[in-house]
Amino acid sequence: MADSHTARLCVEIIHSHFGPLTAKITSVLLVRGRLPLPQLIRFTALRPRTVRACILVLVQHNIIWHVLSDEGEMFEVNIDECLMRLRFGKFIYTSEELLGKPAAEVVQVILDHGKLKVPDIMSLLGIYDGKGIITYTQAIHKLVSGRYLKPSTTLSHISPCDKRIQYETEEKRKISGFPTAKELRQAKEVAEARLKREEEEAEKIGLKRNAKDQSGRSAKRKASESEESVDDTVYFRVNYERFNVHLRNGLIVAAVKERFNYQAALVIRAAMKVTEQSQLSVSEVRSEPISVANIMMQLPEDEDLGKGLAHSSKKTSNATCIKDFLGMLSSADNPTAAGRESSFVSLGTSKVQVEFEVVGRRLRRRLVESVAREKHGVEGVRILRLLSDTGKMDEKQISKIVMMAPKDVRPLLAALASDSLISTQEVPKSADRNPTRTFYLWYVDLNKAHLAILGNVFKTLYNISMRRRAQREVPEVAAVLDKCERTDVSQDENLLTRLEKDILKEWKEKQLKLTGLEARVEESVFVLRDLRVLASNDD
Repeated sequence: MADSHTARLCVEIIHSHFGPLTAKITSVLLVRGRLPLPQLIRFTALRPRTVRACILVLVQHNIIWHVLSDEGEMFEVNIDECLMRLRFGKFIYTSEELLGKPAAEVVQVILDHGKLKVPDIMSLLGIYDGKGIITYTQAIHKLVSGRYLKPSTTLSHISPCDKRIQYETEEKRKISGFPTAKELRQAKEVAEARLKREEEEAEKIGLKRNAKDQSGRSAKRKASESEESVDDTVYFRVNYERFNVHLRNGLIVAAVKERFNYQAALVIRAAMKVTEQSQLSVSEVRSEPISVANIMMQLPEDEDLGKGLAHSSKKTSNATCIKDFLGMLSSADNPTAAGRESSFVSLGTSKVQVEFEVVGRRLRRRLVESVAREKHGVEGVRILRLLSDTGKMDEKQISKIVMMAPKDVRPLLAALASDSLISTQEVPKSADRNPTRTFYLWYVDLNKAHLAILGNVFKTLYNISMRRRAQREVPEVAAVLDKCERTDVSQDENLLTRLEKDILKEWKEKQLKLTGLEARVEESVFVLRDLRVLASNDD
């Protein structure tokens, strides 16, 4: 079950997308955990027909898992799927930037309906002419072959945790006698490998090969050639992980631009673009090896990288500039542990790799420090950095190293601890654990700090969504919006009075500001939650 802040945010997201009835069912499942249909009907106090219809909608949009057990069919909320709905706008924008407007329209239709077959996509888009069908068929093929769309199978409706537990139980049954720690670990690894293999096999059914004969003079033309096409019988859904890869790469490019300059950002973007097709998950530690020649091929021809470097008056080639930039990005001038932690790439003899894990850890640490700076000032960041770099220390040592008076350090440590940014470790001198004979060491528990900040971020997102709904429910605004939904008004806005136009304009401006704020806050969720796999070693 989710914590209170996450549960409230998920319920508000469902309410804004599907209405109050589905939000009530989601709230019950989040509070009470997985439930069968009879108990769900009893706790929601809704009609069975209404509950079944709402569950069908949520299952169609992949928000609810359902699994058959000894107690019957159980339902459980997929929290990750629910929170991912905040990024739908970014997914559509990214698909349009990468693959064009037809691909963006296809992604938007699938996001609106959860999962669809290719004929259903064409029907909803209203494509009936031959040229339009060819254009959108090619767009769908690009999306499927690029892993932006993935097939939806029966396995995708079952919780991965249930399948993992089932596979582990099956492996443990094969062990004779009392299992050792090594055998339990091997059973868990086998279950994980089996689950991963099933997921990979399920994603291979989206494309099929059509053999067609082509007659010609040469023998090669007479041979049948295989050609891939999208299977019309398969339901497709959006692969969020593939779009998250592009969001992560955008954050890395922005971080390089902030630290160095625009030209360095161009180099790191070109380096990631070389292996962009093979980047399928944000859990990758680093990219595949890249050569300098491949990076140069991805750079625009009219870009002069020499503008970002301090060279002599003689013009330098882009190849030399790329090597200089890669040296800076890899911290080649600082071959220490601190230099490796501040690098963006690792530079070998002839290959370059982008270090996603190192950059992800640094982004998370920067976010924690920004929270400490906002709440506790520069002094709080100084203490936080000291404890992050050195480990556990007592109050006297902290006061001496940060060069602050003990009377100033003591309340600052208490304030940082109340926000879960730092924690304490008790070291008793005696067995009775008397507080007067106990050392209290301060340290940074990053996992605890990240969870505390994530809870506050979810609370902020919930408040933004509630404020958006409250502004829409203002009587004057609600009347104008209801009038705008009329067919005659939507075709001719001159039917609105001057006052109604002013109210509508003011409401749109407020909504635009709230949407921008929500996007910035949700970026923090991406760093703390989705990039957590990149910074597993810091926990």
